[in-house]
Amino acid sequence: MFFGTAACGVATESGASYQEEFAMASCKLVTTGRGPYFILEPGFQLVLEDDETKLEITVLDETKPVAGVVTRVVEEREWKNGKLYEVSRNYFAMCEQTKDVFYFGEDVDFYKDGKVVKHDGAWLAGKNGNKPGLMMPGAPKVGMKYYQEIAPGVAMDRAEIVSLDETCPTPAGTFSKCMKVKEGSAIEIFAKEYKYHAPNIGLVRDEDLKLIRYGFVKK
Repeated sequence: MFFGTAACGVATESGASYQEEFAMASCKLVTTGRGPYFILEPGFQLVLEDDETKLEITVLDETKPVAGVVTRVVEEREWKNGKLYEVSRNYFAMCEQTKDVFYFGEDVDFYKDGKVVKHDGAWLAGKNGNKPGLMMPGAPKVGMKYYQEIAPGVAMDRAEIVSLDETCPTPAGTFSKCMKVKEGSAIEIFAKEYKYHAPNIGLVRDEDLKLIRYGFVKK
């Protein structure tokens, strides 16, 4: 499949190892754009919930230079049982030609009783041998396998696309033609979870978390 050098984002087919080299040199990397399953536009927000957890994902009107690339800041806020648990600032850039979305790292704050207690999982491309990963391919195909995070010993999340034809009922509506992705880690090899992304929206289900609202907000 996508091993050619012309494409900006390349991911391997099922049965091969996970792709960790991406031909970004031929990309024009931009901080704003829209792919089939990923919206990188300031003000766009997704909110997911289950019985105990609320996850709020917001594309901020902020950028940050990482490893010589200007990236867009996407903030994730997570509450557990009504208390703030985690805030992360994630750094993305999109290949203008292919709509591949690359992940350049994150700053992470974990909270307990309203105070920051740790920063587990934080990493930045260009430091300590870390490299950008592919968060979302612009032309996804079943069987693609790729690293989302490449920070040895810290964060090595990886993904495999298992379906492009899922139906996802959520409180925000029922979405068809959803992409189902199996995510895991090279560090915790037995850990896995399934996420579902709806066309022209993005993440609509993360295990038990389901989308309750989406759209543009002032931030």
